[in-house]
Amino acid sequence: MKINKNIIKELNDYLEEFNLTEIEYTEKDVKVKVSKSRISKNIEALAPTKETKIIKNEVLIDNSKEITSPIIGTAYLAPEPGGKKFIEIGQKIKKGDTIMIVEAMKTMNHVPSPLDGVVKEITVEDGQPVEFGQTIATID
Repeated sequence: MKINKNIIKELNDYLEEFNLTEIEYTEKDVKVKVSKSRISKNIEALAPTKETKIIKNEVLIDNSKEITSPIIGTAYLAPEPGGKKFIEIGQKIKKGDTIMIVEAMKTMNHVPSPLDGVVKEITVEDGQPVEFGQTIATID
């Protein structure tokens, strides 16, 4: 079986263009799946230095929890355009509070907070496409 390399290249281009982690193409008896690692491309190997040894000896405790998108869709940070955002950085929230809406197939799906805490980071922009499992916010 000969696989058309242009299909793979085109699928890879779509991964970059639409910021996807995985895409699959099927035609008759040929199935091509292209995926990329979620590890940032900006990670560089560091040569061991005194400075990096000091950093390695520090113990950092990060109690923050990531909230992920339950579905693929478009994220909205407010209930309506120009409206007050559901959450802001530094805001205290309770379990069950809506943190944003993810629209999928014309259905507005409220995303509830799975825990009490303080909003540390909002990792998506209003109107941005999100994938299933993508981190949308971080809570301490």
